[in-house]
This record gives sequence, C-alpha cells and structure tokens, in this order.
Amino acid sequence: MRYETAVTIDASPQTIWTVLVDIESWPDMTPSIKRVERLDDGPLAVGARARVHQPRLPAAVWTVTELEPHTSFIWEARTPGVTTVAGHIITASNPNGPATVRFTLDQTGPLAPLLSLFTGRLSRGYVDLEARGLKTQTESL
Repeated sequence: MRYETAVTIDASPQTIWTVLVDIESWPDMTPSIKRVERLDDGPLAVGARARVHQPRLPAAVWTVTELEPHTSFIWEARTPGVTTVAGHIITASNPNGPATVRFTLDQTGPLAPLLSLFTGRLSRGYVDLEARGLKTQTESL
C-alpha cells in the first residue's frame, strides 16, 4: 500500500519543523495518536526510536532512518511480514512560509496486501488526521 497527502500551512518551515519533531506532543495535535514514548534521549535523529500508540492498532516502534534538519524525516516500523515507512517532507519557496508538508505511507512485505485489506482505510484516515492536526497546531502558534 502506498498513500500520500499534502497540506499547505501558513507558517515558516522552521515553525513547522519545531512542531513536527516534537513527536511526544502529537497526541495533543491529532486524535490518531494516543501516546508517543521516546525510547532514546536527545533530539530526533537517525536511529532514534519511539513507541507510538494509536487507536485500534497495536503499538509500534518507529525508528528514524533519514533526517534532513528543518526539511524532512522518515521513519519505519517493522512487524512480521510488513515494513511500514512514513515520510514527513517540508517544502517552501519562501523561508517565511507558507510551506507544504507532504506525508507518505508505504507498506511492503509479504503480508502488506493482507494488512492493507484490514487497516488500509484506517491508516489513510490517520495520515489525513495528522496532516490536518499539524496544520491546525502550527497555524495557531
């Protein structure tokens, strides 16, 4: 399964980045996240891990695999038979904003088609909620 959505936010990329990487505050931003537990100290960086609890889904440990400060981070969660990769990419032509944030979700592996049958709609809805929540949270600052 592949899903992608984007939202334009009336804020600077720096402001968006600050809100986006504060992953422990995501439950305040969106109903698609119940709790985020950082498993490592320090700022979000490649190799950093977090346990994310979402309604109607088992908790998953996400590991940051790519990070370009103030621009993007990609993380992945692995379960038997499925690897889920989620991207968060900020683009702007002006350092003062507005900026567009693109959210991507890719699920691969032998069980990915089966998982998509059962949770695909829910997962896509969660990505949409996260995009809208980031916009609302960031624009309210």
